[in-house]
Amino acid sequence: MTDPFIAVVMLLILILAIFLGFPVAFTLMALGVGFGYYAYFDDGRMWRAYERAVEDGASTMTQWEQWVGGFFNNRIFDLFVNQTYSVMSNDVLTAIPLFLFMGYIVERANIIDRLFSTLYIATRRLPGAMAVAALVTCTLFATATGIVGAVVTLMGLLALPAMLNARYDVRYATGVICAGGTLGILIPPSILLIVYAATSGVSVVRMYAAALIPGLMLAGLYLVYVIGRAMLQPRLAPKPRDEDIGEHTSGQVAWMLLTSFVPLAFLIFAVLGAILFGIATPSEAAAIGAIGGIALAAAYGALTWQRLKESVYLTARTSAMVCWLFVGSATFASIFAYLGGQQLVSEFVTGLDMSPLMFLIVAQLIIFVLGWPLEWTEIIVIFIPIFLPLLAHFQIDPLFFGILVAVNLQTAFLSPPMAMSAYYLKGIAPKHVQLPDIFMGMMPYMAIVIFCLVLIYVFPQTVYWLPNLLYG
Repeated sequence: MTDPFIAVVMLLILILAIFLGFPVAFTLMALGVGFGYYAYFDDGRMWRAYERAVEDGASTMTQWEQWVGGFFNNRIFDLFVNQTYSVMSNDVLTAIPLFLFMGYIVERANIIDRLFSTLYIATRRLPGAMAVAALVTCTLFATATGIVGAVVTLMGLLALPAMLNARYDVRYATGVICAGGTLGILIPPSILLIVYAATSGVSVVRMYAAALIPGLMLAGLYLVYVIGRAMLQPRLAPKPRDEDIGEHTSGQVAWMLLTSFVPLAFLIFAVLGAILFGIATPSEAAAIGAIGGIALAAAYGALTWQRLKESVYLTARTSAMVCWLFVGSATFASIFAYLGGQQLVSEFVTGLDMSPLMFLIVAQLIIFVLGWPLEWTEIIVIFIPIFLPLLAHFQIDPLFFGILVAVNLQTAFLSPPMAMSAYYLKGIAPKHVQLPDIFMGMMPYMAIVIFCLVLIYVFPQTVYWLPNLLYG
């Protein structure tokens, strides 16, 4: 077998292991070390050096000690240690646990239920008012936490029963929660953008600036659909009765927004503004966000030792998952490239003589399909590095490619049969809410995401305008 063929076998085993449900991070590490041992196998470095040392009387090791020492004297272990150290010392990745902590502490501060109720009252005159409130709350909360499962689950507990009690159509209600809950991986300060930046070498600050307009544009398209659908089919979202929500003066509504919407929005935009305008690095801004989340929880009287402990535990668990995924991916990618796998892929793709547009379409289709079985973290750290070396050949900016990927990965949570948003929601939804209904409710948002991708390609200034304005 040639080395590139072994690299292909390595990749196929990885895909099979993922479909079988093996832990991705540890699968990557095992395959990287296992195939790396073969790739770096060197008798002269391993056993023979020890044999000569024993023969020369320079060592008093037993034969067993000599064998064990020789077995572990393989460069793959040096590579694995170096990759682990590189990930742990990566300044970009230090922002991840801080942003996660901000999101988890906000999630447990009972802010979101108050926010949803206030937005519903403020938008009660709009068609589909409760869906509009759910979408805005999802967007704001998803931006704060970046954890899709947490957003969809919490909003499913808060907004879905309220919409069903208000006689909203099941598909209409579930679709807006699933779609809104995924926006946090696109709108800054997004953890996905940090991970992509660390993988591709693109500036996190420029990624944030580039993603802001596309993210808000996609949220706006969702909002247009929600209101438009309610206008065209009023039976899907019946208007609220005054006795259901009570009478509120404009002053009361303004005060409620001031105490619920404004604090969280101010925290998010303060963190994002500090990054975009160069006041703080992403890690420093994330630290400010974490402190702000604690202050916000304390201001709402929701900061308890138990909630703080839970937030720290969840932050540590998720951060460890991301870090070990990076270690495994880096080790796997290094061995895959060393065996000639990356060169084989590059030669195959460039040999197809595709145009840049065709390459983008094929790449986005592959990412779309990968979104069925995989989380966005696995797609970014495992498969995106395969595409990155090809971008220069097709003269595609990694920044622009990254934004397309971030928008496309919305579909990873919305596309059956493995749409994780649907399963998150089904797990806490009433029994009469069936999975096929949730799938059907998400389908229009899939079309909106594809439409948004087309808009970004046709109007690339949606990506470049803000970073060029801020940084030149």
